[in-house]
Amino acid sequence: MIAMLAAAASESASESAQQAVGFPSLFLLIVLGSLMPVVPTGALVSSAAVVGFHHKAPFTLLLVFCVAAFAAFLGDVALYWLGRRGVRSRNGSLWLRDRAPEQRLASAQRGLEQHGIAVLVVSRLVPAGRIPVMLACLLSQMHLRVFIRGDIPACLAWAGLYQAIGILGGSLFPEPWQGVALAVGLTVAISAGPSAWRRLRRP
Repeated sequence: MIAMLAAAASESASESAQQAVGFPSLFLLIVLGSLMPVVPTGALVSSAAVVGFHHKAPFTLLLVFCVAAFAAFLGDVALYWLGRRGVRSRNGSLWLRDRAPEQRLASAQRGLEQHGIAVLVVSRLVPAGRIPVMLACLLSQMHLRVFIRGDIPACLAWAGLYQAIGILGGSLFPEPWQGVALAVGLTVAISAGPSAWRRLRRP
């Protein structure tokens, strides 16, 4: 009996230690990925959801969702604030412009004119859609408060989508690494699919 209690306590301590390291790391990486779109943030959220699904610890998946959504929101707001300063400068938001092709920027501007801040939600869910829409918001001189109102549901929807992918991967396989592999594969396919399709359609 004592051995069982000791084993349970050891397992609980191990899970607590993993969470103490894992959640701050997840938070920082998603903030970094929102500021510099080179970190695969969607894959991070899906992988964390797979691990949380297999741990079956109370509230783990809820924590993954909250951490992911809040980190994405902070990163977006920080990038938008920096972008507003850049737009006012002599050279403008060159860093954002370099990542927003003219055709996609024009499409984002049309979407913003037709649908307002609702387009922010779609931009978070469409691969490579966030930066063109954010730049369109900057060029339209959208106030930060208005951007925040649109970005909150966008980040919640984004976190929910990639967590759902992780839960799907975790539910299909008995081992966490198998679910992580599937989740990462799906997120990479989602991210790379539209670009690959556009290349194939070029004459």
